[in-house]
Amino acid sequence: MNSKYSARFLDRQTPPHVFTLVLLAGISALSMNIFLPSLPEMTEYFQTDYRLMQLSVALYLGMNAVLQILIGPIADKYGRRPVILASTGLFLVATLGCLVAPTTEIFLACRLAQAVIATSMVLSRAIVRDVLPGDEAASMIGYVTMGMALVPMFGPVIGGVLGGAFGWQSTFVTLLIAGTGVLILVWFDLGETGKPRDITLLAQFREYPELFRSRRFWGYALTAALSSGAFFAYLGGAPFVGSTFFALDPTTLGLYLGAPAVGYVLGNFLTGRYAARYGITRMMMLGSVAVFGGLALSLMLFLMGATHPMAFFGLTSWVGLGNGLVLPNATAGALSVRPHLAGTASGLSGAIMIGGGAMMSAMSGALLVPEWGVYPLLLIMLTTSVFAIFGTLYIRRVDRLSGPPMGH
Repeated sequence: MNSKYSARFLDRQTPPHVFTLVLLAGISALSMNIFLPSLPEMTEYFQTDYRLMQLSVALYLGMNAVLQILIGPIADKYGRRPVILASTGLFLVATLGCLVAPTTEIFLACRLAQAVIATSMVLSRAIVRDVLPGDEAASMIGYVTMGMALVPMFGPVIGGVLGGAFGWQSTFVTLLIAGTGVLILVWFDLGETGKPRDITLLAQFREYPELFRSRRFWGYALTAALSSGAFFAYLGGAPFVGSTFFALDPTTLGLYLGAPAVGYVLGNFLTGRYAARYGITRMMMLGSVAVFGGLALSLMLFLMGATHPMAFFGLTSWVGLGNGLVLPNATAGALSVRPHLAGTASGLSGAIMIGGGAMMSAMSGALLVPEWGVYPLLLIMLTTSVFAIFGTLYIRRVDRLSGPPMGH
């Protein structure tokens, strides 16, 4: 752990403890994937089509992206603490709505509202960048997201077990309990790390062009979006592939769905251990190649006649490994381009990443049909991983021409 990050647990006069940051990021990730094993059951419950129910992932991601554009400027103006407290409270209301929704339309509307918890993910990263410079922030973000990955890693597993035993509603009861616990913890532990700015929100949004004009910012943001695109496509298509192509029950499917998070833990650990030593760009290149390598191997196995779920789910752990190397470093890089706009940059880069993820998720859900098996999903994931490698090469070129970014 970085010794320069000084925090005392349950002391609002210091930055939040790393445990609080982990749970803040974790509740956002958990709300995205805990119910995935129950999607087929939810489709039957609401008497609808899987493609429509799968929009509970794609629409959530889309709203998540829109909100991230707003979160940064709002948090830069009013501070991190009040924005996180308000959004967590709204998340609890939306979760209750999902739990009691009588129709598909009302459920999807409440899922859209649940996306407000994106604030926790965005601002947990911005808080780190508030108190640490570039490479050190990447290292710290790596540790935070490594711990965060433990939460969603068990999310599909827990969701599969709960859904199999008590029905899909139990997964949203779990989110309600977890969200309440996080709200209480934030109230007592989260000290303000931002310096509220005495300018209007409109003036905040006028600062976006300063980021838009930065080639380096676009390089970091797009590489993060492309690398994570493989994972978001997986979120949209893997439940269908698992239940239809591999005929897995919800509990077993939940176990397999956690495979990327196993690699994500390792990738974030490696980032936390080595980012400050080897630098952001080198870690990103290693991660981009890891995503491509795992997916290419999976495609080869299926072309050779593989039929076991591990040929797909097992190798998606490489997607998690690669994202664990790419995302903390790309995030720290994007936030370092203009340090005085850390919250805005966190929201904008997150919006680009999640917005791309929403498109990948919707695309995978739309293209998957039983007779095509796993191939459409693998090809979508593989294509985004190739472009992520080119994105990292672009950042290298910018660094070569312009020198290292500020804050490194």
